[in-house]
Amino acid sequence: MKKGIHPESYRPVAFKDVSNDDVFISRSTIATKETIDIDGVTYPLVKLEISNTSHPFYTGKSKLVDTAGRVDKFMSRYKDRVSKAKK
Repeated sequence: MKKGIHPESYRPVAFKDVSNDDVFISRSTIATKETIDIDGVTYPLVKLEISNTSHPFYTGKSKLVDTAGRVDKFMSRYKDRVSKAKK
């Protein structure tokens, strides 16, 4: 590796998949505002909408994850176009 181009501030960070509440810890430099306690240790928390534990490619299950209502927003905006395309 080249010296001086990589950040020095790597630290353990907890990543939480909000669709299935799975939590894993990895090292990262990401800035967070939330924390979580795991086994008596406080970690910075990053919330993910999808991870390898909920993504259909890894799970083999077809599942719609819509935590932000994006599908509903899309359908309300473009329902006329979508219904015409189906015909």
